[in-house]
Amino acid sequence: MSTQTGLVTVEEYLKLPDPKGGHYELHHGEVVLVPPPKRGHHRIQRRIRELLSRVAGDKGAVDSEFAFRPTAEYEVWVADVAFVTTERDANTSDDEYLEGAPDLVVEVLSPGNTQMEINDKMAICLKNGCATFWAADPKHKRLSVTEGNITRHYGVSDSFHCDVLGGVTISVREMFA
Repeated sequence: MSTQTGLVTVEEYLKLPDPKGGHYELHHGEVVLVPPPKRGHHRIQRRIRELLSRVAGDKGAVDSEFAFRPTAEYEVWVADVAFVTTERDANTSDDEYLEGAPDLVVEVLSPGNTQMEINDKMAICLKNGCATFWAADPKHKRLSVTEGNITRHYGVSDSFHCDVLGGVTISVREMFA
């Protein structure tokens, strides 16, 4: 995207013009054009956002297409859906990105995602403030939930407890219905 050689900093990234389709993200100092989500992807994002908003209540903010800076200098990412505590949300001004990863990050898998890409996102998020990272797989109607070094996989008929949201029970079926 850039004619520069070497890594692109956040300061340089912020000067880029908006692309005609999709949005730019900054991954490891490289500008990446991310196409807009297709309709099915967007529907799952909406279901997950609505579900998390309902169970989070006043514990924090839930949003889709949530921009954040997991590390200080060479990263600006957009989570499909994310939750941040009320305190962290209040400490981020309207003209800034959240510093560090959201408390809960949800990535809705697309056909173009690679396992290496998702593992990289998960590792960096978990290392930088994220308590739980979810990978929602629409094709197999499966949710993978990682907390610390443990990943659990849930099918559409499963439910699980989400500690970051106060121990509420989450139904996987609601995400893929």
